[in-house]
Amino acid sequence: MTDTLPGVSDLHIHIQPWRQLKTSVLEVMRKGQDWERISALMDDPKLLLDVLDEADIWRVGLINYPSPDLMGFTDETNTFVADYVKASPERLIAYGGVHARFTKDPEMQVEELLQMGIRCLKIHPPHQLYPANAYTTGLENLGRIYRRCEERGMPVLIHTGTSIFPGARSKYGRPMEIDDVAIDFPDLTIIMAHGGRPLWMDEAFFVLRRHKNVHLELSGIPPKRLLEYFPRLAEIADRVVWGTDWPSPGVKGLRQNLDQFLALPLSDEVKTKITRTNPVRLLPPK
Repeated sequence: MTDTLPGVSDLHIHIQPWRQLKTSVLEVMRKGQDWERISALMDDPKLLLDVLDEADIWRVGLINYPSPDLMGFTDETNTFVADYVKASPERLIAYGGVHARFTKDPEMQVEELLQMGIRCLKIHPPHQLYPANAYTTGLENLGRIYRRCEERGMPVLIHTGTSIFPGARSKYGRPMEIDDVAIDFPDLTIIMAHGGRPLWMDEAFFVLRRHKNVHLELSGIPPKRLLEYFPRLAEIADRVVWGTDWPSPGVKGLRQNLDQFLALPLSDEVKTKITRTNPVRLLPPK
């Protein structure tokens, strides 16, 4: 990276092997979507890079995680994303996962993710059907996943908030469960996806302010309403990063979301931190 200001990073988009999705889930995912275009993007990263160029987005984080019993995603989603990002390792950031309820060797699987070039581990409580602190109530493998990520300096992105997909257990999306994780793994870099949208923004704000190892990622929140949900966003800007959740149902285009955010009554310094400098600090370019 040069000394010039980095470009915009969108740390949360969904380029996944959607063909693995269960039929009921796929029906929800496809609503209002140009399925032919989405399928093409899944198959050809060069097309995604064209989309990024059109939107003036430098880098994106590609969300992937196993959820075989609810969503249909198997561990092969990790292989998918590791292969996909080879088209442009600087601009495409691979996220992968280890499912705590199914893994037989969590440490080994985290190491495999690292060897594959995956940069961030995704935990999705409503889709993996356990709360983010389930290791405190008997799911030992989850604690082992966190511990190995902490030891290896691998950030963990945790979904917070609700989910609309069939079978999802939204009760597991409360940000307060991350309070335990931040206490028990103080050197683990934790990123809260979605800020607890739309029910638990206050919890997310509390957890973020309490724990220096926690960061807030803004995807899935309508940018025009962001300051309704987080009126003190400027106070926490040093640990906030940009994301859109595109092309999930109801999410507008990459550029449209970014333009709406940039139009908010926030200082240029705050906007630059969230969209450019903080993402580079969390996930430096290769």
